[in-house]
Amino acid sequence: MKNKFYKYIQNLQDTITAKLEAVDGKAIFKEDVWKRPEGGGGRTRVIENGAVFEKGGVNISGVHGKLPDSMQKYFGVEDADFFACGLSLVLHPKNPMVPTVHANWRYFEMYDKDGTTVDQWFGGGQDLTPYYLFEDDAIHFHTVCKTACDKHNPEFYETYKKRCDDYFHNAHRNEGRGIGGLFFDYCKATETMSMEKWYNFVTEVGNSFIKSYVPIAEKRKDLPFSKEQRDWQEIRRGRYVEFNLVHDKGTLFGLKTNGRIESILMSLPPHVQWVYDHQPEAGSEEEKLIQVLQNPKNWV
Repeated sequence: MKNKFYKYIQNLQDTITAKLEAVDGKAIFKEDVWKRPEGGGGRTRVIENGAVFEKGGVNISGVHGKLPDSMQKYFGVEDADFFACGLSLVLHPKNPMVPTVHANWRYFEMYDKDGTTVDQWFGGGQDLTPYYLFEDDAIHFHTVCKTACDKHNPEFYETYKKRCDDYFHNAHRNEGRGIGGLFFDYCKATETMSMEKWYNFVTEVGNSFIKSYVPIAEKRKDLPFSKEQRDWQEIRRGRYVEFNLVHDKGTLFGLKTNGRIESILMSLPPHVQWVYDHQPEAGSEEEKLIQVLQNPKNWV
């Protein structure tokens, strides 16, 4: 399974980066192949200063070795080895009318001291972070997510949509990072869902990413915007940074397993503002966004 899924994310990385380069029309992804001293490595691809994407990355990695002590305590195991692979992407567009997007699909195995697989699971999801709320974009994104889920289980979308709203939540701000999407983790074999079925579901979601996001980016990328709207975008990006550094499990896992720091922090936007006690104007489009972030909606 680990070889099968790693091959899948290699191909998916190629597909997604080629499509995003076509959408941008100016910048291309810079590739950085790296190795991890403890075992494994990855292929980081970053796009910067494009016509559409100010900064973005589509990264894959496959790492293995001894599970660090901090993670052994977290999982309640001793003398365990691990293998983890996944694709992670974040795109920060230049135009504040185009939303930031994040996605991640991953696979994990854990082994005892004899090398026997004692646990394995899939995880992942995709979520949208707009700066200005276009409701038809939100409906489109969530409809694609729901369509992918419904092919495998009619309960998946509602379950994983709520988990996404709960997970991508800045508790210290009492607001969502964005308008959600899907979030699933620890997807393990059961009587009704084999690991093969989980693989089929996760790859279905991965394959749906381009359809969920690219039409939105293409529709909004040429809309006019003001300096004030750009300032708002940068203030909201600050909330994105706060979530990734304070709450995100993937970031913390990477930092605790001696992960490659450039790849881990690739998700941070290049231009950000923290304005003291900033409040949007009453009745404004900015306030409309905040109200939705504080009260998640059912979009489909």
